[in-house]
Amino acid sequence: MTKDSVKAFLERKNIEISARRYGIDALSAMAQGLFCSLLIGTIINTLGTQFHIGFLTAPVCTISGADYTVGGLAMAMTGPAMAVAIGYALKAPPLVLFSLATVGFAANGLGGAGGPLAVLIVAIIAAEFGKAVAGETKVDILVTPLVTIGIGVGLAAWWGPGLGAAAMKVGSLIMWATELRPFLMGIIVAVIVGMALTLPISSAAICAALGLTGLAGGAAVAGCCAQMIGFAVMSFPENKWGGLISQGIGTSMLQMGNIVKNPRIWIAPTLTAAITGPIATCVFKLQMNGAPVSSGMGTCGLVGQIGVYSGWVADVASGAKAAITGMDWLGLILISFVLPAILAPLINMGCRKLGWVKDGDLTI
Repeated sequence: MTKDSVKAFLERKNIEISARRYGIDALSAMAQGLFCSLLIGTIINTLGTQFHIGFLTAPVCTISGADYTVGGLAMAMTGPAMAVAIGYALKAPPLVLFSLATVGFAANGLGGAGGPLAVLIVAIIAAEFGKAVAGETKVDILVTPLVTIGIGVGLAAWWGPGLGAAAMKVGSLIMWATELRPFLMGIIVAVIVGMALTLPISSAAICAALGLTGLAGGAAVAGCCAQMIGFAVMSFPENKWGGLISQGIGTSMLQMGNIVKNPRIWIAPTLTAAITGPIATCVFKLQMNGAPVSSGMGTCGLVGQIGVYSGWVADVASGAKAAITGMDWLGLILISFVLPAILAPLINMGCRKLGWVKDGDLTI
């Protein structure tokens, strides 16, 4: 095939190999898929548990011996939701789009802490190969799913574990930081975990795997909140209330497409994490002694804050802590909400004055 014929084929199949298509369109759509599965499931579970809502906490079905709540079912569909969202962004035809559900399930499961990153890479490749063969044979209903699923699951098995291991390399940096003095540890852990929350990797899975609790867990909570609340508030002029809620109690990953376009929008929330992290560890002695996974959740469904509170309750019950004090609550509220909501917009204002950030850069 000549260069012109290949170009014509790609145009006919709507296969556009570009940084914008893969790094912005696909990534932005994937973040929405993540919100509509893992994050909304987390929020549903949190509401059910904290407000004792029976139909949200009771299992609605049992699959292979495992009980699932409504939120649990949504969380189980994280991989398929992200992959289908990516296929939608790539304008995949129906047979390719539907086949990506299997691809996403495999990539997310095999990718571990790097599950979202595995889904992003594998789903893009599987979708484009699927698009290439779609409609080219008389047995399209067999060929297109076979190619899409075959390539996708094969790549997931080949690359997924490696991407998961690469994501966990972030964990080695975090564990090194936990050995430092509280001030430096607070900065490094808050910045790394906060950035992991926004990147297409799972900060929650990393924190769970590391068993990240105590002061380091508190720093992680601070970093995640700096990203989520920081982006939510500083992008309010562009995204209004919907953006405030979706980022503030959902995920800052919704900004990844914009970060690819202009990495400087990441300066304000990241510097905010570097400020609030050591305040959490040195001033308020904020500890996460709840479930380690909560350290990497930030304000998503308020899981981070509930984790800190459940740790307080457990510490009081065991005698490790005398009582939950007003200073505890002040620290949690300031670190989680108030300081990120003030610092990130102020720092971003400076970035705007320097011409680094412009109107529309934060629109999701």
